[in-house]
Amino acid sequence: MPALVLILTLTFAASPFWVPDFGGFESDQFPIPQVNPPVQPAGYAFAIWGVIYLWLLVGAAFGAIKRWSAPDWVPMRAPLAVSLAVGSVWLPVAVQSPVWATVLIWVMLISALIALWRSPRLDPWAAAWPVGLYAGWLSAASFVALGLMLAGYGFTSGGTAAWVMVTAAVVLALIIQRRLERAPTYGIAVIWALVAIAVQNGFDPRSVAVLALLGAVLMVRPVIIAFAARG
Repeated sequence: MPALVLILTLTFAASPFWVPDFGGFESDQFPIPQVNPPVQPAGYAFAIWGVIYLWLLVGAAFGAIKRWSAPDWVPMRAPLAVSLAVGSVWLPVAVQSPVWATVLIWVMLISALIALWRSPRLDPWAAAWPVGLYAGWLSAASFVALGLMLAGYGFTSGGTAAWVMVTAAVVLALIIQRRLERAPTYGIAVIWALVAIAVQNGFDPRSVAVLALLGAVLMVRPVIIAFAARG
């Protein structure tokens, strides 16, 4: 299993080479084109993937080399392998079908959260922290995808979808960060996404930017507590 996790991490990190410059779904991929959707983070926010890929690779290599048979690493590996396997094909799917991409990103999120919950308390820099950053970004991205589905298929307006999904993302993130204190990187990724949503909306006080910034502020305290409780 350590070797499989390392291989899947490599394929996951290599997936952007097959779909370069991906910055979210295209507006014309939906029946109702989503031009500058308020629920989506500003484009710069996707740069976090570089950190996620690199950190997951370092952690997987450390786990394979130094913690091959460590019993406390075993529970994390199977769900992480599932998330990475799905993630390895996510980008090619995303450029073809936002619907299937939304389904898959939720599979990635759920399995990543299970892996995070099962991560070892020792070596947090190589296990809980990289997986936490990954799961935190997925938490935000999964609700963004749902928001785009709601507006793109005419179930709600783009503004309503943004308010509902950002609220749901903040609530979930607060619950997870408060219950899993040893992974502050989870909350950091969520804060990064929420601030980027505010940027996307031009910090307009009449828009969902206010909610996104409020959510980011609310996340700060549990992240600080998580840093204090790390290990």
